[in-house]
Amino acid sequence: MVVSLLLALPAAVGLWLVSGGRALPVRPARLLAASTAGLTLALAVLVAVTRPGVDRAWLPELGVRWSFGVDGISVPLVLLTALMGVVVTAHAWVEVPRGGTPATFLGCLLLVEAGALATFTARDAVLFLVAFEVVLVPMWVLIGRYGDARDPRARTEAAQRFVLYTAVGSTTMLVGILLLVVSAGTADLRELAGGAGAALAPGTQLAVAALLVAGLAVKVPVFPLHTWLPPAHTTAPTAGSVLLAAVLLKMGTYGLVRLPVATVPDGFGRLAPVLAVAGAVGIVWGGLVCLVERDLKRLVAYSSVAHMGFVVLALASGSQTGLQAALYANIAHGVVSALLFVLVGGLKHRWGSVDLTVRRPALRETSPRLGFVLLLGLAGSLGLPGLAGFWGELLAIYAAWRPADDRPGAVLLSCAVVAAVGAALAAAYALRVAGLVWSGDRPDPESPATPDTVGVERWVLGGLSALVVLLGVAPMLLLSVTHDAVAALGGAR
Repeated sequence: MVVSLLLALPAAVGLWLVSGGRALPVRPARLLAASTAGLTLALAVLVAVTRPGVDRAWLPELGVRWSFGVDGISVPLVLLTALMGVVVTAHAWVEVPRGGTPATFLGCLLLVEAGALATFTARDAVLFLVAFEVVLVPMWVLIGRYGDARDPRARTEAAQRFVLYTAVGSTTMLVGILLLVVSAGTADLRELAGGAGAALAPGTQLAVAALLVAGLAVKVPVFPLHTWLPPAHTTAPTAGSVLLAAVLLKMGTYGLVRLPVATVPDGFGRLAPVLAVAGAVGIVWGGLVCLVERDLKRLVAYSSVAHMGFVVLALASGSQTGLQAALYANIAHGVVSALLFVLVGGLKHRWGSVDLTVRRPALRETSPRLGFVLLLGLAGSLGLPGLAGFWGELLAIYAAWRPADDRPGAVLLSCAVVAAVGAALAAAYALRVAGLVWSGDRPDPESPATPDTVGVERWVLGGLSALVVLLGVAPMLLLSVTHDAVAALGGAR
């Protein structure tokens, strides 16, 4: 029952907060949400250690089972999701955005967490889709109701674009899952990965892979299907941006691994060159946009497009090294992006905007702790050795340089070179931001200083910073967890 409790706890409390508990005052709502997130994290650690599972009939007429469990691929994502739940509910002590009651806001955060945990633990393809869709409604509320109050029109447009793109992606993914389940005769992801999917005819595999990749590419997002992400990030409250970058995007890449890569490997292999090119172009495109972007929060969003490009490039390589690289880069980006969005959200709360064309006093002078975290986050984002982002990017480029035998070597090699250029662009835009914000102008004694981080915000930023360093110094903490599952998946293919 541990897995069921892991999913039921945030779901039940979240539903109560957005329904019967909407009138709850802000302090009790914060305490309830934070306590729930803390207990969920404890349950996630217990699940990661003991790895229990549940498998019972749910819709026997359709052959769908209530089946949840974890393996080496899903354990890091379950822990990341539970950790982000603690981060966003703790951050609510710093800022609760306007747009509705505080209880509804906190309830939506918990519902996103619950849906993501169900997605990462689902062992049934139909159940995976249902859990995936549960996340979209509370995230739409976070963007459309609790987004930037200073621009209601932009907030509404961002929420509508989020719903439109994700709905189209979900419909495409639904058709692909139904075709896969009907053709293979089972919805069990373990059976599908164990050979039931690979036994399908080549044409069927290609059709399934095309539908799944197209639908999930919107969720990742993969260039050129990424245009919904920057407006959503720019408009969303800080907690929403953290969940969007560290959890929702990871659901898309996890879906690529769990569905087309694992179940229809031959069909995915035929599409891999297209995915590799899209990933490489996204890396360079995101870097070029970041070089000229004026809004710091939007800049971080475009950097996410580039980082997701490394993930899909690694997946397209077809090797076990590439799969390891994708899984590692997934987690690393989640931690680094969460750190940057908490930081940038704090700066926006202090300054009123994060327009890079506005010259402000040097952050290193007025707020040295915030300045240090900014440099650390930028260094982690550009892939500096010793920090979390380095290993994912390095292994992704190496995997594209040495792809599997059934992949077109010339295409992957060219994509590896392009990705390396994109990594250099990341260094360029990171230095640009550091020069404008960290160095800034000489402080004016008559202008108000930027308050440095204190209290809960300080602990949140400190914890995320420590994790960025820990993953960079000791990458085997994560790689050892995913190794056996990746090897088994490779054997199945």
